[in-house]
Amino acid sequence: MKQVVISGSGCFTPKEVVTNEELVASYNQYVDLHNQEFKAQIDAGELAALEYSSCEFIEKASGIKSRHVMYKEGILDTAVMQPVFARRGEDEHPEMVEMAIAAAHEAMAQAGKTAADIDLIICAASNMQRPYPALSIELQQALGCTGYAFDMNVACSSATFAISNAVNAIRGGTAKVVLIVNPEFASPQVNYTSRDSHFIFGDVCTATIIEAEETASSESAYRILGMRLKTEFSNNIRCDVSYVDHCYADQDPEAPFFKQQGRKVFKELLPIVADVILAEMDACQVAPEQLKRLWLHQANINMNLFAAKKILGRDPEEGEAPLVLDTYANTASAGSIIAFHQNKTGIAAGEKAILCSFGAGYSVGCLVLEKC
Repeated sequence: MKQVVISGSGCFTPKEVVTNEELVASYNQYVDLHNQEFKAQIDAGELAALEYSSCEFIEKASGIKSRHVMYKEGILDTAVMQPVFARRGEDEHPEMVEMAIAAAHEAMAQAGKTAADIDLIICAASNMQRPYPALSIELQQALGCTGYAFDMNVACSSATFAISNAVNAIRGGTAKVVLIVNPEFASPQVNYTSRDSHFIFGDVCTATIIEAEETASSESAYRILGMRLKTEFSNNIRCDVSYVDHCYADQDPEAPFFKQQGRKVFKELLPIVADVILAEMDACQVAPEQLKRLWLHQANINMNLFAAKKILGRDPEEGEAPLVLDTYANTASAGSIIAFHQNKTGIAAGEKAILCSFGAGYSVGCLVLEKC
């Protein structure tokens, strides 16, 4: 069976940053205004008063301290509470394509590939700015690549599922070099008026180059020893925005926003994650003590530490399960790839690692990697 590697990675990080302190100050001001406006209903017991948020609450619940966003304007304005930006025309790249171009160039340079080498592009993200034409095909044109391209969505597992698709395409002979991009323009999906979720998401784009080991020239390549994907339906993480919304007489104002039942997700999803990873490690004959890195989905510090302990059989040591969500927040499908991109050095040839994402669906994508 043909050996396939991740030969390059890239990351585009927006310049704008929103700190917890800024977010909390804005949200608490909104709470004061809301509670004053609806004071009569609150006093009559017809409406519950909104509670304050705090930096301590956010960090304890998630580990997040700040996040990058494409557009900061409007997010902290209590009269707006969402990013403010203009709709781009058909002759302009949408934000997700713009982000993907930058991340792709870094990944291509690291892998030593040009546009002429790439014959498949997969745009894999938790949301798409439009259903068609595919963002990946626009990216293909912008980069000057040929071959074919497609978009795909498996929520926060989109990146690992895309890598698995790329491996299969290479082994099946339908592609030689695959570019995967994960443009997560997630800040517009946040309900900044919700204490439970106003802090969760940030914007970023990651990219990876997947190719046969025989054609790879990068010194930072990682061999893909095993892949395991699993899905199991759950309503506990949802986004219900749809092209049919305009047909409904009673449109749901919450539909475009991310919603989750966090405690249920923690309780139900983490055992599935651990089972998938341990099963693939067993299939690849990789023992926990052989693992040098765990690049896990960056959703929540408590979930990551729980998963790492289940896999290793002990608490992870510093650097073993790197976290990036403190400065990036939850970046959906891109999170585990950021962790990989920023923390893949210092591993010797033949040493093993895990790249895993998990999220809505439920979905879990696990890759067992070996440094070439």
